[in-house]
Amino acid sequence: MRPRISRPRSFLPLLGAAVLLSGCGAGGLVTKGDKDAGKKLFQEKCAGCHTLAAAGSSGTVGPNLDDSFAQARSDGYKESAIADIVAGQIKYPGQYATGSGLDRLQANMPPNLVHGQEVDDVAEFVAANAGTQGFAEATAVTSLDGKTIFKAKCGGCHTLADAGTTGTTGPNLDQLMPSFARVQKQVTNGGAVMPAFKGVLTKAQIDAVAKYVSSHAGK
Repeated sequence: MRPRISRPRSFLPLLGAAVLLSGCGAGGLVTKGDKDAGKKLFQEKCAGCHTLAAAGSSGTVGPNLDDSFAQARSDGYKESAIADIVAGQIKYPGQYATGSGLDRLQANMPPNLVHGQEVDDVAEFVAANAGTQGFAEATAVTSLDGKTIFKAKCGGCHTLADAGTTGTTGPNLDQLMPSFARVQKQVTNGGAVMPAFKGVLTKAQIDAVAKYVSSHAGK
């Protein structure tokens, strides 16, 4: 069995590092992951919630993965150890307190995002790329264009043909065809595994994405 890796104190100022490293070793040794397949899976399943430069993602619901592992790399963590950490978090989510404070996650990662070999593929991709260029700042969404907002914040979890997104964590919006009021309420308050975006997006942005989804879903 792989020995449990201690968590360096220098990681504690970073929320992402504290969250990710606290589950270190839980996933078992990752072997034979396909990084190319992992990138595709990450972009489909994870990009809506996480920032990772190598995937072109800037999600802010979950930890910024570049920030989370930049210090680990500086401190000499091997790529195999980082892959093991990532796999553990994928396999055993839901362990951490959530809330709106700066020291809390907005939401825990949903269970069963990927399975079997896919876990190794995603873990290997993240381990090969997260933090390789040092700390990175997530880019805030400032646009008032509903489609732009949806692709940045929602597409990783939802399928919507007009936006070219194929997320499967949340409902397929082309099938659901929600009303403006329903989308507005859900985006504002969250629900189930979906975090609330009140405070993350402005009211004008929430209204814009609600108008976009309600007018394009199923079309």
